[in-house]
Amino acid sequence: MTDRSSTAPLLDARDIVKHYPILGGVLMRQVASVKAVDGVSLTIDAGETVGLVGESGCGKTTFGRTILRLEEPTAGEIFFQGRSILGNSRNQMQALRREMQIIFQDPFSSLNPRKTVGQIIGEPLLVHGVKDRQERDRRVLELLEVVGLRKEQMRRYPHQFSGGQRQRIGVARALALKPKLVVCDEAVSALDVSIQAQVINLLKDLQQDFGLTYLFISHDLSVVEHVSDRVAVMYLGKIVELAPAEALYREPLHPYTQALLSAVPIPDPSLQRPGRIILKGDVPSPIDPPSGCRFHPRCRYAQAVCSQDEPPLSEVRPAHRAACHFAGSVGRSG
Repeated sequence: MTDRSSTAPLLDARDIVKHYPILGGVLMRQVASVKAVDGVSLTIDAGETVGLVGESGCGKTTFGRTILRLEEPTAGEIFFQGRSILGNSRNQMQALRREMQIIFQDPFSSLNPRKTVGQIIGEPLLVHGVKDRQERDRRVLELLEVVGLRKEQMRRYPHQFSGGQRQRIGVARALALKPKLVVCDEAVSALDVSIQAQVINLLKDLQQDFGLTYLFISHDLSVVEHVSDRVAVMYLGKIVELAPAEALYREPLHPYTQALLSAVPIPDPSLQRPGRIILKGDVPSPIDPPSGCRFHPRCRYAQAVCSQDEPPLSEVRPAHRAACHFAGSVGRSG
């Protein structure tokens, strides 16, 4: 493993690329590829929550799985605690799993229906060397209490729980090994609104209690605003805007971010709402993305340069970066 600076962020992903080959013909050769993630760089500091938002299919989940090496990147570098993890062997990655965990989107399919809650939460402990059953059970009971479940529920099976309770089980499983980084992959999108609030508050409390770092993946911008320190906006495999949450929600610089925020419902009818921005056309195919700026076919501000040159993700304002040739010169509602 390559050692970097001791002051490095907890996670440093550099130019991550993940392409899925498309095979065709009699010989089943690669004829094209799905460019799910196409050059994404992101750092996450210890104790920070970074929100990752965008439309379905933009590559959010693929990026989250890739930085954990649940998916192997096609290209790029991933540093965790200042050390490269791409060269790690299977055994080295298994040891690293203690530090990096994931909460899956679907609380129904992500839990083994043939195992009890105690077995589900205790399995990571067993895999990582806690052989004593009494010790595992003690730790499971502690985790159940932490996530708001009762000790008598330890012997029950997943089908005996509601969606919110199942997600709490998923949270407990992710915390079993006391990780430093947790990827929350649409962790509340499958839940009712009232249960969403409970799980979000639980995640925030656990972050304070255990010093956790989150990558919070979601398509719900209201939820992301509530939990995030910084927000990254993805479109068609690339990050198009990255900024502190307050700055991004107050004054988004990229036309795509402006369109997303214009669609967020405002619960207080007395507040004036900016005009809704309706994007034209559909999201282009990740198999053959547009040249230049990938958003230009749907952008109301697009000019000739947008279809020719791809804009870099540049700092337009302090700590506020956007990948747009005209970032900052276009109005949110104008």
